Amino acid sequence: MLKQKTKTSAVILALLAAGFYAINTPFSKVLLNNVTPTFIAAFLYLGAGLGVGIMYLFHIKKEKKSERLTKQDLPYTIGMIGLDIAAPIFLMIGIKMGTASNASLLGNFEIVATALMALLFFKEKVSRKLWIAIGFITLSSIVLSFEGSDSFQFSIGSFFVILATCCWGLENNCTRKMSDKSTYEIVLLKGIFSGGGSFTIALLLGEKIPEIKYIAEVMLLGFVSYGLSIFLYIRAQRDLGAAKTSSFYAVAPFVGSFLAFAVNGEKLALEYFIGLALMLLGTVFVVYDTMVKHHLHEHTHTIVHTHNGVTHTHVISHEHEHKHFGNEERHNHKHEDYINSQEHKLAHANGL
Repeated sequence: MLKQKTKTSAVILALLAAGFYAINTPFSKVLLNNVTPTFIAAFLYLGAGLGVGIMYLFHIKKEKKSERLTKQDLPYTIGMIGLDIAAPIFLMIGIKMGTASNASLLGNFEIVATALMALLFFKEKVSRKLWIAIGFITLSSIVLSFEGSDSFQFSIGSFFVILATCCWGLENNCTRKMSDKSTYEIVLLKGIFSGGGSFTIALLLGEKIPEIKYIAEVMLLGFVSYGLSIFLYIRAQRDLGAAKTSSFYAVAPFVGSFLAFAVNGEKLALEYFIGLALMLLGTVFVVYDTMVKHHLHEHTHTIVHTHNGVTHTHVISHEHEHKHFGNEERHNHKHEDYINSQEHKLAHANGL
């Protein structure tokens, strides 16, 4: 029961993380009118780092020394920060060149990227149902990446969004390797160093520093959509793993797309509805794969019988598939059958 509660809590955390992240795309689209893509990426992460850093001040005395990051975590920390510098810059460029609703749905390609990299580089198991979900999400991403059903001209904006999701897919796996460590410390490092890196790049590119009021708005958005989202995401990863936690981000694009219509006033295109339907199918498989576990259940039958005054024992093992909703348990059943029938004795005597 404890394991079931833990998994349910992890799923709730993953969904909340997705919900917080969903507000990023439509509101960033508005802020991009006054802030350049690289600076908005910088201040989003700086807002996340500063906000969670303040939270950390109230928690640091309760934190165990074993939870702190060590030298062994350094390669994953560097990878995490580097990818977090690149990903939001690519995303902001993609949003600026395309639509917020399209970018929101294309964000689900992060699930594909995370699962593939979890399998190829980190040897995390990916189930058949999750592969089916990945197939639907990939197909949806292809549909959403082309401008118009007639011309099939590839959207450069969509390309940058997908590039961002690939960066975040690898970053998710780097973060997963440290998810048992201090969540506060991880988000603080992500925010300050990733934001600082993007800020430096923006200065090198000669981008104009935005007004204070816009900086404050971007940082507030960053605290909610990046800081709180990442914080909850890492906590969920502890119990669900990188691939499954990322898969629950399939909820975020639906929320983000709705906000894109409400906030940005974007119109619905046919490609959007097709992509949405495919994304929904993929989401169904993701949720089913996470909450319903299948495993082979072994039964051992011990058959004891007497033949010519001598007791014979036969042990037969076979397996059944069992389904458990939300919790996986493995156990053996031992069945003993005492067979003394005349028919069985006769069959045994005849070598049958």
